[in-house]
Amino acid sequence: MAEPLRLKAKSASPGIASGPAFLAGEPKAPSAAERPDAAPASRAVGGYGALEKAIDISIGELEHLADGADAESRDIIDFQIEVLRDPTIAEATGARIEADGNVVFAWVATLDAYIGELEAADEEQMRARAVDILDIKNRVLGALAGTPIADFPPGSVFVGKDMEPSRFLAHDWSKGGGIALFAGSTAGHVALLARAKSVPMVVGAGRFSAADGDPVSVDGNAGAVILQAGSMLIAPLTPAQAPAADTQTAGGELRTADGVPILLSININDAAEIDALDPATAGVGLMRSEFSITSVADAANEERQLAIYRRVLEQAGDRPVTIRMLDIGGDKPLAGLEDLPALSGSGLRGIRLLLARPEIARIQARALLRAAVLGRLSVMLPMVTFPDEIDRMRDIFREEAEKLGRRALPHRMPPIGMMVEVPSAALMLDTFGAAAFFSFGTNDLTQYLAASARDDIDADAGKAAPAVLRLLAQAVKLTSGKPVSICGDMAGNPHYLPRLLAAGFRHFSVAPARRPAIRSAIIGLNADGTRAAGE
Repeated sequence: MAEPLRLKAKSASPGIASGPAFLAGEPKAPSAAERPDAAPASRAVGGYGALEKAIDISIGELEHLADGADAESRDIIDFQIEVLRDPTIAEATGARIEADGNVVFAWVATLDAYIGELEAADEEQMRARAVDILDIKNRVLGALAGTPIADFPPGSVFVGKDMEPSRFLAHDWSKGGGIALFAGSTAGHVALLARAKSVPMVVGAGRFSAADGDPVSVDGNAGAVILQAGSMLIAPLTPAQAPAADTQTAGGELRTADGVPILLSININDAAEIDALDPATAGVGLMRSEFSITSVADAANEERQLAIYRRVLEQAGDRPVTIRMLDIGGDKPLAGLEDLPALSGSGLRGIRLLLARPEIARIQARALLRAAVLGRLSVMLPMVTFPDEIDRMRDIFREEAEKLGRRALPHRMPPIGMMVEVPSAALMLDTFGAAAFFSFGTNDLTQYLAASARDDIDADAGKAAPAVLRLLAQAVKLTSGKPVSICGDMAGNPHYLPRLLAAGFRHFSVAPARRPAIRSAIIGLNADGTRAAGE
């Protein structure tokens, strides 16, 4: 039996604790069924009044934490309340709101600037204050979105990059437990609180991989973290890498009747749906991130997004996962963005909106860059129309990767491909040299090709299908040998499978419920779409 893995760290609070790991930032995203009834607060994001209300809620929560707290804890909370009431913070945020129009991103920009100043300080004690400001930034974002920071199970070992003071104070440590931080500081407020409450804690363990619930021990005397066998270290900082030439895997491979390999992946709309990834599945061909990020406050929360992507990638293991960046705008609104004049036109959607509102794209890019070290992640850009849109988005990824590098946060440049759902792009795929891969989205492609509404019954009845299939067959010939898949509704309909195989598609990504039907159809067909003998 393999020996447990012992990781060297720095002691921040003495003592030894063991328990199930709690991975900080595990997603608390509402399920798809819950979204239509989202909390009113999440729909009300926008306007300085909403921010004032969120700050008041946050101050009330902090004051509640201060009730019965010891003197040191109250000092920390008082500092955070003081920052929340600081008129210079309000003025800076107000100025950004006037210039930019969105309260969430104005708040994030103001607090991030503050955090950046602290992180750049020479003194360790000043740098350690950055997490205190990050704490109140995320607390207010949670109040704006109606998703407050949740507690974690008593007796567990908190594992994460850092820990917010208010989360420490809100937790019941009487049941035991400890803290193991990838980064952190012995001079930080949480370290101070841990020593005061005799909670074993180590910092600077470096990034390591552990599943939620895995047994973990914290040795605050010797400065070590002990993991169960099978866990592993992750490189502390990975330089940006060129896009991989191929994002596919041999796992879950099918073969047509004449022996041609076919990959069958699933589409998911929510991190919770990753549970449908059974061993016979080649991976996640499409994760629509806009279904997990349901408000502008979520879109502004890098840590929350990272937690969602982490869950998907860790569940997928060594199988590839393709996450589509936010496909919002036009007829796909995001709560909190409806009031922006720039979004009144229906044409501003997908990558056009992300490039028009780069503050949204940059936050998601950072979350994706950080998530890429956790698995085989590829990033897909929505509604791409022109080649320069990919170039501009790749520039954003490169710039954000450099920033993460300066902050010593592990990251990796994922392959960046494009969703092919705009007819003009499908006809010109040979000009999209910057795309690492192509995935055809037949729902929007049908809509725009047929000049119909998305729910138009004529288009859904298949009247547009012959034109769509002809376009697909032409477009596949323009992909220059790059990886190609198809993930729209047409991919999950056995009726169209012969034509899609004949067009050259070898990778299908479908809704989990459609996988058995497509799997059965594939094995009964030859690669040219003809029926196998005996079928």
